[in-house]
Amino acid sequence: APEQPQNLSCIQKGEQGTVACTWERGRDTHLYTEYTLQLSGPKNLTWQKQCKDTYCDYLDFGINLTPESPESNFTAKVTAVNSLGSSSSLPSTFTFLDIVRPLPPWDIRIKFQKASVSRCTLYWRDEGLVLLNRLRYRPSNSRLWNMVNVTKAKGRHDLLDLKPFTEYEFQISSKLHLYKGSWSDWSESLRAQTPEEEPTGMLDVWYMKMHIDYSRQQISLFWKNLSVSEARGKILHYQVTLQELTGGKAMTQNITGHTSWTTVIPRTGNWAVAVSAANSKGSSLPTRINIMNLCEAGLLAPRQVSANSEGMDNILVTWQPPRKDPSAVQEYVVEWRELHPGGDTQVPLNWLRSPPYNVSALISENIKSYICYEIRVYALSGDQGGCSSILGNSKHKAPLSGPHINAITEEKGSILISWNSIPVQEQMGCLLHYRIYWKERDSNSQPQLCEIPYRVSQNSHPINSLQPRVTYVLWMTALTAAGESSHGNEREFCLQGEDTAALGQAPDRLAHA
Repeated sequence: APEQPQNLSCIQKGEQGTVACTWERGRDTHLYTEYTLQLSGPKNLTWQKQCKDTYCDYLDFGINLTPESPESNFTAKVTAVNSLGSSSSLPSTFTFLDIVRPLPPWDIRIKFQKASVSRCTLYWRDEGLVLLNRLRYRPSNSRLWNMVNVTKAKGRHDLLDLKPFTEYEFQISSKLHLYKGSWSDWSESLRAQTPEEEPTGMLDVWYMKMHIDYSRQQISLFWKNLSVSEARGKILHYQVTLQELTGGKAMTQNITGHTSWTTVIPRTGNWAVAVSAANSKGSSLPTRINIMNLCEAGLLAPRQVSANSEGMDNILVTWQPPRKDPSAVQEYVVEWRELHPGGDTQVPLNWLRSPPYNVSALISENIKSYICYEIRVYALSGDQGGCSSILGNSKHKAPLSGPHINAITEEKGSILISWNSIPVQEQMGCLLHYRIYWKERDSNSQPQLCEIPYRVSQNSHPINSLQPRVTYVLWMTALTAAGESSHGNEREFCLQGEDTAALGQAPDRLAHA
Protein backbone atom coordinates (compact mmCIF):
# COMPACT_ATOMS: atom_id res chain seq x y z
CA ALA A 1 0.00 0.00 0.00
CA PRO A 2 1.19 3.57 -0.56
CA GLU A 3 2.79 5.47 2.30
CA GLN A 4 0.61 7.96 4.15
CA PRO A 5 0.96 11.48 2.60
CA GLN A 6 2.51 13.89 5.13
CA ASN A 7 2.52 17.62 5.88
CA LEU A 8 -0.58 18.57 3.92
CA SER A 9 -0.75 22.35 3.61
CA CYS A 10 -3.12 24.66 1.70
CA ILE A 11 -2.92 28.28 0.63
CA GLN A 12 -4.96 30.81 -1.35
CA LYS A 13 -2.87 33.55 -2.97
CA GLY A 14 -4.82 36.77 -2.73
CA GLU A 15 -8.45 37.39 -1.92
CA GLN A 16 -9.40 36.51 -5.53
CA GLY A 17 -7.06 33.49 -5.79
CA THR A 18 -7.90 29.76 -5.66
CA VAL A 19 -7.17 27.17 -3.00
CA ALA A 20 -4.15 24.98 -3.76
CA CYS A 21 -2.60 22.27 -1.56
CA THR A 22 0.78 20.53 -1.37
CA TRP A 23 1.94 17.39 0.48
CA GLU A 24 4.87 15.00 0.80
CA ARG A 25 4.29 11.64 -0.97
CA GLY A 26 6.64 9.53 1.16
CA ARG A 27 8.72 6.57 -0.05
CA ASP A 28 8.24 5.58 -3.69
CA THR A 29 6.45 2.17 -4.06
CA HIS A 30 7.19 1.95 -7.81
CA LEU A 31 3.48 1.23 -8.37
CA TYR A 32 1.00 3.36 -10.31
CA THR A 33 -0.62 5.67 -7.75
CA GLU A 34 -3.56 8.08 -7.92
CA TYR A 35 -4.08 10.97 -5.51
CA THR A 36 -7.47 12.42 -4.53
CA LEU A 37 -7.68 15.77 -2.74
CA GLN A 38 -10.91 16.47 -0.84
CA LEU A 39 -12.07 19.71 0.79
CA SER A 40 -15.07 19.85 3.18
CA GLY A 41 -16.71 23.09 4.26
CA PRO A 42 -19.70 24.45 6.13
CA LYS A 43 -23.21 23.32 5.12
CA ASN A 44 -21.79 19.91 4.09
CA LEU A 45 -20.16 21.39 0.98
CA THR A 46 -17.49 19.14 -0.51
CA TRP A 47 -14.98 19.64 -3.34
CA GLN A 48 -12.79 16.97 -4.84
CA LYS A 49 -9.88 16.93 -7.30
CA GLN A 50 -7.96 13.94 -8.65
CA CYS A 51 -4.41 13.54 -9.93
CA LYS A 52 -3.39 10.46 -11.93
CA ASP A 53 0.34 11.12 -11.75
CA THR A 54 2.45 8.82 -9.59
CA TYR A 55 4.67 11.75 -8.60
CA CYS A 56 1.81 14.14 -7.82
CA ASP A 57 2.29 16.38 -4.73
CA TYR A 58 0.26 19.49 -5.71
CA LEU A 59 -3.35 20.15 -6.69
CA ASP A 60 -5.37 23.34 -7.20
CA PHE A 61 -9.09 23.05 -6.41
CA GLY A 62 -9.86 26.00 -8.70
CA ILE A 63 -12.26 27.40 -6.09
CA ASN A 64 -12.10 30.73 -4.28
CA LEU A 65 -12.77 31.05 -0.55
CA THR A 66 -14.58 34.28 0.26
CA PRO A 67 -14.50 36.29 3.47
CA GLU A 68 -18.21 36.16 4.24
CA SER A 69 -17.53 33.75 7.12
CA PRO A 70 -13.83 34.32 7.89
CA GLU A 71 -13.97 32.05 10.95
CA SER A 72 -15.72 29.10 9.18
CA ASN A 73 -13.71 25.87 9.24
CA PHE A 74 -12.61 23.96 6.16
CA THR A 75 -10.95 20.52 6.23
CA ALA A 76 -8.63 19.14 3.54
CA LYS A 77 -7.46 15.55 3.15
CA VAL A 78 -5.42 13.76 0.46
CA THR A 79 -5.73 10.02 -0.28
CA ALA A 80 -3.22 7.89 -2.20
CA VAL A 81 -4.49 4.72 -3.96
CA ASN A 82 -2.50 1.97 -5.72
CA SER A 83 -3.15 -1.69 -6.56
CA LEU A 84 -2.25 -2.79 -3.02
CA GLY A 85 -4.55 -0.42 -1.15
CA SER A 86 -4.96 3.19 -0.04
CA SER A 87 -3.67 5.59 2.59
CA SER A 88 -4.98 9.02 3.68
CA SER A 89 -3.18 11.98 5.20
CA LEU A 90 -4.12 13.46 8.52
CA PRO A 91 -6.85 16.08 7.98
CA SER A 92 -5.77 19.75 7.77
CA THR A 93 -8.36 22.15 9.21
CA PHE A 94 -8.21 25.90 8.53
CA THR A 95 -10.27 29.06 8.11
CA PHE A 96 -10.28 31.69 5.38
CA LEU A 97 -7.92 33.85 7.51
CA ASP A 98 -5.52 30.94 7.98
CA ILE A 99 -4.83 30.19 4.34
CA VAL A 100 -5.35 33.42 2.41
CA ARG A 101 -1.95 34.97 1.72
CA PRO A 102 -2.42 38.55 0.48
CA LEU A 103 -0.93 39.69 -2.79
CA PRO A 104 2.11 41.94 -2.23
CA PRO A 105 1.31 45.69 -2.07
CA TRP A 106 1.57 47.64 -5.34
CA ASP A 107 1.70 51.20 -6.65
CA ILE A 108 4.23 52.25 -4.00
CA ARG A 109 5.25 55.91 -4.03
CA ILE A 110 6.78 58.46 -1.70
CA LYS A 111 6.08 62.15 -1.15
CA PHE A 112 8.18 64.80 0.62
CA GLN A 113 6.08 67.71 1.83
CA LYS A 114 7.75 71.06 1.14
CA ALA A 115 10.76 69.10 -0.20
CA SER A 116 11.74 68.23 3.36
CA VAL A 117 13.20 64.89 4.44
CA SER A 118 11.56 65.31 7.85
CA ARG A 119 8.05 65.31 6.30
CA CYS A 120 8.02 62.10 4.29
CA THR A 121 5.02 59.83 3.61
CA LEU A 122 5.07 56.41 1.95
CA TYR A 123 1.90 55.44 0.02
CA TRP A 124 0.82 52.07 -1.41
CA ARG A 125 -2.24 50.02 -2.43
CA ASP A 126 -3.35 46.80 -0.76
CA GLU A 127 -6.13 44.22 -0.96
CA GLY A 128 -9.23 45.29 0.97
CA LEU A 129 -8.98 43.01 4.01
CA VAL A 130 -5.36 43.76 4.90
CA LEU A 131 -4.95 44.69 8.56
CA LEU A 132 -1.17 44.64 9.08
CA ASN A 133 1.80 45.90 7.11
CA ARG A 134 5.50 45.68 7.64
CA LEU A 135 7.79 48.16 5.93
CA ARG A 136 11.49 47.76 5.36
CA TYR A 137 13.86 50.37 3.98
CA ARG A 138 17.59 50.96 3.69
CA PRO A 139 20.09 53.23 1.96
CA SER A 140 20.88 51.70 -1.44
CA ASN A 141 24.52 51.12 -0.44
CA SER A 142 23.61 49.28 2.80
CA ARG A 143 22.83 45.64 3.51
CA LEU A 144 20.93 46.28 6.75
CA TRP A 145 17.19 46.92 6.65
CA ASN A 146 15.21 49.16 9.00
CA MET A 147 11.92 47.42 9.87
CA VAL A 148 8.58 49.00 10.88
CA ASN A 149 5.33 47.16 11.73
CA VAL A 150 2.09 49.12 11.33
CA THR A 151 -1.59 48.29 11.97
CA LYS A 152 -4.54 49.67 9.99
CA ALA A 153 -2.22 51.88 7.96
CA LYS A 154 -4.75 52.13 5.10
CA GLY A 155 -1.99 52.47 2.54
CA ARG A 156 0.13 55.25 4.08
CA HIS A 157 2.82 55.71 6.73
CA ASP A 158 5.03 58.64 7.81
CA LEU A 159 8.80 58.00 8.00
CA LEU A 160 10.71 60.27 10.35
CA ASP A 161 14.31 58.98 10.40
CA LEU A 162 15.46 59.22 6.77
CA LYS A 163 18.78 60.90 6.01
CA PRO A 164 18.93 63.79 3.53
CA PHE A 165 20.28 63.40 -0.02
CA THR A 166 20.34 59.60 0.21
CA GLU A 167 18.92 57.03 -2.17
CA TYR A 168 16.71 54.53 -0.32
CA GLU A 169 15.11 51.23 -1.24
CA PHE A 170 11.58 50.58 0.15
CA GLN A 171 9.55 47.34 0.30
CA ILE A 172 6.21 46.49 1.94
CA SER A 173 4.50 43.23 2.95
CA SER A 174 0.88 42.63 4.08
CA LYS A 175 -1.12 40.32 6.38
CA LEU A 176 -4.86 39.85 7.06
CA HIS A 177 -4.84 39.05 10.77
CA LEU A 178 -2.70 39.70 13.80
CA TYR A 179 -2.20 36.02 14.69
CA LYS A 180 -3.56 33.99 11.78
CA GLY A 181 -2.36 33.52 8.24
CA SER A 182 0.95 34.43 6.62
CA TRP A 183 2.69 37.53 5.32
CA SER A 184 2.54 38.33 1.63
CA ASP A 185 5.69 38.32 -0.45
CA TRP A 186 7.63 41.58 -0.35
CA SER A 187 6.48 44.14 -2.87
CA GLU A 188 8.65 45.23 -5.74
CA SER A 189 11.28 47.73 -4.57
CA LEU A 190 10.75 51.46 -4.76
CA ARG A 191 13.96 53.44 -5.07
CA ALA A 192 13.87 57.14 -4.29
CA GLN A 193 16.32 59.84 -3.28
CA THR A 194 15.52 62.05 -0.31
CA PRO A 195 15.73 65.85 -0.66
CA GLU A 196 18.74 67.93 0.35
CA GLU A 197 19.06 69.72 3.69
CA GLU A 198 21.45 72.55 4.50
CA PRO A 199 25.00 71.36 5.30
CA THR A 200 25.94 70.53 8.83
CA GLY A 201 29.44 70.40 10.30
CA MET A 202 32.26 72.80 9.44
CA LEU A 203 35.03 72.70 6.85
CA ASP A 204 38.56 71.72 7.85
CA VAL A 205 40.59 74.71 6.57
CA TRP A 206 44.38 75.08 6.36
CA TYR A 207 46.63 77.63 4.70
CA MET A 208 50.12 78.55 3.49
CA LYS A 209 51.86 81.91 3.44
CA MET A 210 54.49 82.82 0.88
CA HIS A 211 56.66 85.95 0.87
CA ILE A 212 56.47 87.90 -2.42
CA ASP A 213 58.30 91.15 -1.68
CA TYR A 214 58.76 93.70 1.09
CA SER A 215 55.09 94.73 1.06
CA ARG A 216 53.08 91.74 -0.20
CA GLN A 217 52.45 88.12 0.72
CA GLN A 218 50.55 85.30 -0.98
CA ILE A 219 47.94 83.42 1.05
CA SER A 220 46.83 80.00 -0.22
CA LEU A 221 43.78 78.52 1.50
CA PHE A 222 42.89 74.83 1.34
CA TRP A 223 39.90 72.91 2.71
CA LYS A 224 38.63 69.36 2.70
CA ASN A 225 35.30 68.25 1.27
CA LEU A 226 32.55 67.73 3.79
CA SER A 227 31.58 64.09 4.28
CA VAL A 228 28.37 62.95 2.55
CA SER A 229 26.53 63.01 5.88
CA GLU A 230 27.72 66.59 6.53
CA ALA A 231 27.19 67.96 3.00
CA ARG A 232 23.56 66.67 2.94
CA GLY A 233 23.37 67.59 -0.74
CA LYS A 234 25.48 68.60 -3.72
CA ILE A 235 27.88 71.37 -2.74
CA LEU A 236 27.38 74.15 -5.31
CA HIS A 237 30.09 76.54 -4.18
CA TYR A 238 32.25 77.68 -1.30
CA GLN A 239 32.14 81.18 0.10
CA VAL A 240 35.45 82.69 1.25
CA THR A 241 35.53 85.92 3.23
CA LEU A 242 38.86 87.62 3.84
CA GLN A 243 38.94 90.41 6.40
CA GLU A 244 41.55 92.79 7.79
CA LEU A 245 40.63 92.85 11.47
CA THR A 246 41.89 96.28 12.46
CA GLY A 247 40.40 98.18 9.52
CA GLY A 248 37.37 95.93 9.04
CA LYS A 249 37.72 95.87 5.24
CA ALA A 250 36.27 92.62 3.82
CA MET A 251 36.73 90.92 0.47
CA THR A 252 34.42 88.04 -0.49
CA GLN A 253 34.96 85.47 -3.22
CA ASN A 254 32.57 82.75 -4.37
CA ILE A 255 34.24 79.61 -5.72
CA THR A 256 32.55 76.79 -7.61
CA GLY A 257 33.94 73.28 -7.40
CA HIS A 258 37.40 74.16 -6.05
CA THR A 259 38.74 73.36 -2.60
CA SER A 260 41.49 75.98 -2.58
CA TRP A 261 41.85 79.72 -3.08
CA THR A 262 44.90 81.94 -3.44
CA THR A 263 45.15 85.70 -3.07
CA VAL A 264 47.77 88.38 -2.45
CA ILE A 265 47.46 90.65 0.58
CA PRO A 266 49.65 93.29 2.26
CA ARG A 267 52.20 92.02 4.78
CA THR A 268 50.89 94.51 7.30
CA GLY A 269 47.68 94.17 9.30
CA ASN A 270 45.90 91.30 11.00
CA TRP A 271 43.99 89.10 8.57
CA ALA A 272 41.27 86.51 9.14
CA VAL A 273 39.37 84.23 6.78
CA ALA A 274 36.02 82.44 6.97
CA VAL A 275 35.06 79.59 4.62
CA SER A 276 31.64 77.91 4.29
CA ALA A 277 30.06 75.37 1.92
CA ALA A 278 26.68 75.92 0.24
CA ASN A 279 24.16 73.51 -1.32
CA SER A 280 20.67 74.24 -2.68
CA LYS A 281 19.20 74.53 0.85
CA GLY A 282 21.75 76.75 2.60
CA SER A 283 25.30 77.07 3.92
CA SER A 284 27.38 75.39 6.59
CA LEU A 285 28.58 77.36 9.58
CA PRO A 286 31.74 79.24 8.52
CA THR A 287 35.14 78.05 9.69
CA ARG A 288 37.08 81.09 10.91
CA ILE A 289 40.87 81.21 11.23
CA ASN A 290 43.32 84.03 11.91
CA ILE A 291 46.24 84.16 9.49
CA MET A 292 49.48 84.03 11.44
CA ASN A 293 53.11 83.10 10.90
CA LEU A 294 52.84 79.39 11.58
CA CYS A 295 56.56 78.93 12.31
CA GLU A 296 57.34 82.16 14.16
CA ALA A 297 57.45 80.86 17.74
CA GLY A 298 60.70 78.86 18.00
CA LEU A 299 59.84 77.66 21.51
CA LEU A 300 56.69 76.04 20.10
CA ALA A 301 58.56 74.02 17.46
CA PRO A 302 58.00 70.26 17.95
CA ARG A 303 61.29 68.44 18.66
CA GLN A 304 62.93 65.28 17.33
CA VAL A 305 60.60 64.92 14.36
CA SER A 306 61.07 61.63 12.49
CA ALA A 307 59.34 60.01 9.52
CA ASN A 308 59.51 56.24 8.95
CA SER A 309 57.93 53.92 6.41
CA GLU A 310 55.00 51.98 7.90
CA GLY A 311 53.86 49.31 5.46
CA MET A 312 52.61 50.01 1.96
CA ASP A 313 52.10 53.71 1.21
CA ASN A 314 52.05 54.82 4.86
CA ILE A 315 54.47 57.04 6.76
CA LEU A 316 54.58 57.20 10.56
CA VAL A 317 55.51 60.69 11.76
CA THR A 318 56.61 61.05 15.39
CA TRP A 319 57.74 64.04 17.43
CA GLN A 320 58.37 65.31 20.94
CA PRO A 321 56.44 68.22 22.50
CA PRO A 322 58.02 71.68 22.19
CA ARG A 323 60.34 73.10 24.84
CA LYS A 324 57.71 75.62 25.85
CA ASP A 325 55.18 74.30 28.36
CA PRO A 326 53.64 71.36 26.43
CA SER A 327 50.27 72.11 28.01
CA ALA A 328 50.18 75.34 25.96
CA VAL A 329 49.77 73.33 22.74
CA GLN A 330 46.12 73.30 21.63
CA GLU A 331 46.62 70.99 18.64
CA TYR A 332 49.21 69.67 16.22
CA VAL A 333 48.83 69.82 12.45
CA VAL A 334 50.84 67.41 10.29
CA GLU A 335 51.21 68.64 6.70
CA TRP A 336 52.77 66.84 3.75
CA ARG A 337 53.27 67.45 0.05
CA GLU A 338 55.41 65.99 -2.70
CA LEU A 339 58.88 67.50 -2.67
CA HIS A 340 59.56 69.53 -5.81
CA PRO A 341 62.96 71.24 -6.07
CA GLY A 342 61.40 74.36 -7.60
CA GLY A 343 59.04 74.80 -4.63
CA ASP A 344 56.02 74.49 -6.93
CA THR A 345 53.01 75.99 -5.13
CA GLN A 346 50.63 74.02 -7.37
CA VAL A 347 51.63 70.73 -5.70
CA PRO A 348 48.59 69.43 -3.73
CA LEU A 349 48.77 69.97 0.02
CA ASN A 350 47.60 67.35 2.53
CA TRP A 351 47.17 67.71 6.27
CA LEU A 352 45.64 66.14 9.33
CA ARG A 353 44.95 67.45 12.82
CA SER A 354 46.09 65.71 15.97
CA PRO A 355 45.08 66.39 19.59
CA PRO A 356 47.70 67.90 21.93
CA TYR A 357 48.30 64.62 23.79
CA ASN A 358 49.38 62.80 20.61
CA VAL A 359 53.04 62.68 19.55
CA SER A 360 52.60 60.58 16.39
CA ALA A 361 50.43 60.42 13.28
CA LEU A 362 50.10 57.86 10.49
CA ILE A 363 49.79 59.60 7.14
CA SER A 364 48.39 57.59 4.25
CA GLU A 365 46.27 59.93 2.12
CA ASN A 366 47.83 60.55 -1.32
CA ILE A 367 51.09 58.78 -0.37
CA LYS A 368 52.85 57.09 -3.30
CA SER A 369 55.83 54.73 -3.33
CA TYR A 370 59.26 56.08 -4.36
CA ILE A 371 58.19 59.71 -3.87
CA CYS A 372 59.81 62.03 -1.32
CA TYR A 373 57.50 64.15 0.82
CA GLU A 374 58.22 67.34 2.69
CA ILE A 375 56.55 66.84 6.06
CA ARG A 376 55.93 69.61 8.60
CA VAL A 377 54.60 69.30 12.12
CA TYR A 378 53.01 72.47 13.52
CA ALA A 379 52.23 73.10 17.19
CA LEU A 380 49.47 75.71 17.54
CA SER A 381 48.77 77.74 20.66
CA GLY A 382 46.31 80.62 20.46
CA ASP A 383 47.64 83.09 17.88
CA GLN A 384 51.12 81.51 17.87
CA GLY A 385 52.63 78.58 16.05
CA GLY A 386 55.93 76.72 15.82
CA CYS A 387 56.98 74.14 13.24
CA SER A 388 59.62 71.57 12.39
CA SER A 389 60.10 69.77 9.09
CA ILE A 390 61.59 66.56 7.76
CA LEU A 391 61.68 64.59 4.51
CA GLY A 392 60.11 61.14 4.35
CA ASN A 393 59.02 58.39 1.96
CA SER A 394 56.98 55.20 2.24
CA LYS A 395 59.27 53.18 -0.04
CA HIS A 396 62.68 53.90 -1.61
CA LYS A 397 65.41 52.46 -3.76
CA ALA A 398 68.63 53.77 -5.32
CA PRO A 399 68.06 56.74 -7.68
CA LEU A 400 67.82 55.85 -11.37
CA SER A 401 70.39 58.47 -12.43
CA GLY A 402 72.99 60.84 -11.05
CA PRO A 403 72.96 64.66 -11.28
CA HIS A 404 73.89 66.22 -14.62
CA ILE A 405 76.94 68.54 -14.31
CA ASN A 406 76.13 71.60 -16.44
CA ALA A 407 79.14 73.87 -15.70
CA ILE A 408 82.56 73.96 -14.01
CA THR A 409 84.11 77.36 -13.32
CA GLU A 410 87.45 78.36 -11.81
CA GLU A 411 87.53 80.79 -8.92
CA LYS A 412 90.85 81.75 -7.27
CA GLY A 413 92.54 78.36 -7.39
CA SER A 414 89.40 76.27 -6.73
CA ILE A 415 86.54 75.15 -8.92
CA LEU A 416 82.75 75.52 -8.59
CA ILE A 417 80.70 72.62 -9.92
CA SER A 418 77.07 73.31 -10.91
CA TRP A 419 74.50 70.64 -11.71
CA ASN A 420 70.89 70.07 -12.69
CA SER A 421 68.61 68.34 -10.18
CA ILE A 422 67.62 64.74 -10.83
CA PRO A 423 64.04 64.60 -12.21
CA VAL A 424 61.58 63.82 -9.41
CA GLN A 425 60.42 60.58 -11.07
CA GLU A 426 64.03 59.30 -11.09
CA GLN A 427 64.90 60.12 -7.46
CA MET A 428 63.05 57.01 -6.15
CA GLY A 429 62.61 58.41 -2.65
CA CYS A 430 64.29 61.04 -0.48
CA LEU A 431 67.85 61.95 -1.48
CA LEU A 432 70.31 62.01 1.42
CA HIS A 433 73.63 62.93 -0.19
CA TYR A 434 75.38 63.90 -3.39
CA ARG A 435 78.83 62.58 -4.20
CA ILE A 436 81.27 64.39 -6.49
CA TYR A 437 84.00 62.10 -7.89
CA TRP A 438 87.17 63.14 -9.70
CA LYS A 439 90.36 61.52 -10.96
CA GLU A 440 93.17 62.37 -13.38
CA ARG A 441 92.33 61.64 -16.98
CA ASP A 442 93.73 58.30 -18.24
CA SER A 443 94.66 57.32 -14.68
CA ASN A 444 93.78 53.90 -13.29
CA SER A 445 93.87 55.08 -9.69
CA GLN A 446 90.76 55.14 -7.49
CA PRO A 447 88.82 58.41 -7.82
CA GLN A 448 88.65 60.85 -4.95
CA LEU A 449 85.26 61.91 -3.73
CA CYS A 450 83.48 64.60 -1.76
CA GLU A 451 80.13 63.78 -0.10
CA ILE A 452 77.74 66.65 0.55
CA PRO A 453 74.37 66.53 2.35
CA TYR A 454 71.37 66.92 0.06
CA ARG A 455 69.58 70.25 0.23
CA VAL A 456 66.58 71.01 -1.93
CA SER A 457 67.84 74.39 -3.09
CA GLN A 458 71.52 73.53 -3.56
CA ASN A 459 72.85 73.02 -7.09
CA SER A 460 76.55 73.96 -6.83
CA HIS A 461 79.57 73.13 -4.64
CA PRO A 462 83.26 74.22 -4.54
CA ILE A 463 86.25 71.86 -4.65
CA ASN A 464 89.73 73.20 -3.84
CA SER A 465 91.96 70.10 -3.91
CA LEU A 466 92.67 69.90 -7.67
CA GLN A 467 96.26 70.37 -8.94
CA PRO A 468 96.87 73.12 -11.53
CA ARG A 469 97.47 72.14 -15.17
CA VAL A 470 96.23 68.59 -14.68
CA THR A 471 93.21 67.41 -16.64
CA TYR A 472 90.60 65.77 -14.42
CA VAL A 473 87.45 63.82 -15.16
CA LEU A 474 84.53 64.63 -12.82
CA TRP A 475 81.09 63.05 -12.33
CA MET A 476 78.35 62.90 -9.67
CA THR A 477 76.02 60.41 -8.04
CA ALA A 478 73.08 60.69 -5.64
CA LEU A 479 72.17 58.50 -2.67
CA THR A 480 68.95 57.51 -0.92
CA ALA A 481 68.81 55.27 2.17
CA ALA A 482 68.62 52.32 -0.25
CA GLY A 483 71.86 53.02 -2.12
CA GLU A 484 73.77 55.01 -4.71
CA SER A 485 72.70 55.94 -8.23
CA SER A 486 74.63 55.22 -11.39
CA HIS A 487 77.08 57.91 -12.59
CA GLY A 488 75.79 61.10 -14.09
CA ASN A 489 77.57 62.65 -17.09
CA GLU A 490 81.38 63.10 -17.05
CA ARG A 491 83.08 66.46 -17.51
CA GLU A 492 86.79 67.14 -18.10
CA PHE A 493 88.46 70.14 -16.51
CA CYS A 494 91.98 71.52 -16.28
CA LEU A 495 92.72 74.05 -13.52
CA GLN A 496 94.83 76.79 -15.13
CA GLY A 497 95.93 78.60 -11.99
CA GLU A 498 95.07 82.15 -10.97
CA ASP A 499 96.06 83.78 -14.27
CA THR A 500 93.71 81.92 -16.60
CA ALA A 501 90.25 80.45 -16.38
CA ALA A 502 89.08 77.38 -18.22
CA LEU A 503 85.35 77.03 -18.31
CA GLY A 504 85.20 73.25 -18.40
CA GLN A 505 83.73 73.14 -21.86
CA ALA A 506 85.17 69.83 -22.94
CA PRO A 507 82.40 67.68 -24.43
CA ASP A 508 80.39 65.46 -22.08
CA ARG A 509 81.33 61.82 -21.99
CA LEU A 510 78.85 59.18 -20.98
CA ALA A 511 80.04 57.48 -17.82
CA HIS A 512 80.19 53.74 -17.39
CA ALA A 513 77.96 52.56 -14.58
